[in-house]
Amino acid sequence: MADVRYPPPENHADHGQEDPREGERAAGSSSSPAPVEEVQELKETPLPKLQLFILLYLQLAEPITSTVIYPFVNQLVRQTGITGGDERKTGYFAGLIESCFYATEAICVLQWGRASDRIGRKPVLLGGLLGLTLSMIGFGVSRQYWALVLSRCAEGALNGNIGVTKSMMAEITDHTNRARGFAFLPMIWSLGSTIGPVIGGVFARPADRWPGFRGSVFWQTYPYFLPCIIVACMSLSAFTFALLGLKETLPRSPRFKVETTEVVSIPRDPETLSPEAERPEPTGGAIAEEPRLLPIAASHPTRDVSKDEKREALTEIQAVNPPDDDARTGLRTIMVPRVLYPILNYGFLALTDQSVIVLVPLMYSTSIDLGGLGFSSFTIGIIQGVGGCVGGAIQIFTFPYMHRKFGSKKLYGCSYAMYFVIFALFPLISVVTKRAGRVSGAAWALVVLQWVAYAASCLTWGCIFIYISDAAPNQKALGITNGLAQTTASTVRAIAPSLTSSLFSATLERRLAGGTLVYWILCGITVVGTVSSYWLPAKLRTELGGRT
Repeated sequence: MADVRYPPPENHADHGQEDPREGERAAGSSSSPAPVEEVQELKETPLPKLQLFILLYLQLAEPITSTVIYPFVNQLVRQTGITGGDERKTGYFAGLIESCFYATEAICVLQWGRASDRIGRKPVLLGGLLGLTLSMIGFGVSRQYWALVLSRCAEGALNGNIGVTKSMMAEITDHTNRARGFAFLPMIWSLGSTIGPVIGGVFARPADRWPGFRGSVFWQTYPYFLPCIIVACMSLSAFTFALLGLKETLPRSPRFKVETTEVVSIPRDPETLSPEAERPEPTGGAIAEEPRLLPIAASHPTRDVSKDEKREALTEIQAVNPPDDDARTGLRTIMVPRVLYPILNYGFLALTDQSVIVLVPLMYSTSIDLGGLGFSSFTIGIIQGVGGCVGGAIQIFTFPYMHRKFGSKKLYGCSYAMYFVIFALFPLISVVTKRAGRVSGAAWALVVLQWVAYAASCLTWGCIFIYISDAAPNQKALGITNGLAQTTASTVRAIAPSLTSSLFSATLERRLAGGTLVYWILCGITVVGTVSSYWLPAKLRTELGGRT
């Protein structure tokens, strides 16, 4: 056997011995052929349905709690008296309420991610959901402007654990089904962004809409409590589902115990199991076999293990069996272009998408004379709900195919460019409505076109989530990677409402660019975000044979 590389082969002949590893090598060569293994690797692993359902239900918390107030927040701000009766100033104060949610989320989300890397994903999610339920109730009973701001801050801080769900999604999937698993996350965001405005628009001010609530002083005093308590109940049900059915996905570090799982170096020679026996020295040029690592309970349950042996065993394990991934999880390990470029694009995506979410109810609720459509909160909620349903359906049914067809980079760039169409349609809708003096059929057609473009833009979310999870240097850094990404997105989302609302109000007050300057500024930001998509990697690490 000239191909065997164990030195020196002639010594085995002198002692009449055959190297047992040659037999193992020969046996290994007669195993199943390589092409069969390659086919098996390409087969898609089934998704864990129950864990996936619970995880997606938890993911609903962020979009619902963040968007439920949008249909009525402008009316709520005006009713607090903070604007002094000037409708044009509504954007300043409404933007602050919308921004403080994401500002506190940005402060807390990275710490939530790091905590999940240490104590586990499930405890972090449970704590956030329980606190989110209480903070939503607090927002519903707030009547002063400062109380609304404080309640909104509490919601954001307790919702900062939402980045943990993305880490869990990456841990319950592999490279064969990750695109399909992450396709559900944007769908859930679209669904939550649909349910939230519908709840806020339909159930706000029930005393003005349904006879059963008109005689109650409570519902007249707290006209926006009903949508808040509905969302709080949904968060509480998510807490219950997670408590009973969600499994922990964070891999636990092995712990060595003398009684059952202590690992020591046990030679293969059975004679050495006796304390009195001495291990024979290798003779001549014979190859000394390396010790095999076995659990002490399985190999020799009656043997006492000293502290020196434990220390020696642990050192040997680290030397012989090094970990597959780098155990470092600090910020320095993820400050590399492969991680930072997807996070940069995630920031642009969060900025533009949040600007759309803020502009739609703000512009749609503004009177026609000032450049809006004059819609009620109920109409705005229905429009956002229908648009979100269409976007979610497109995402769930087309994303896996589109992702395989075009790849992450092309699909993300083309979908992100749709935001330019969305912003450019705002001034066009305003001009058409002003000239007609009402919301005409042409204006409705443009509104439909705007929401078709928004549905197409929903494909960006699946791409960017895959990019971020794929960019994590190792499994143990997955939580902090998603935490940093969520921190960036939350920071941008904290800036976007105030920035967009303030620009909108300033544009109307000073008639900048004919009352349309805010839209063209956002179009410019979208162009910059589209250019930044060219920095994304052309291939994922899993496609290149990297970490799965």
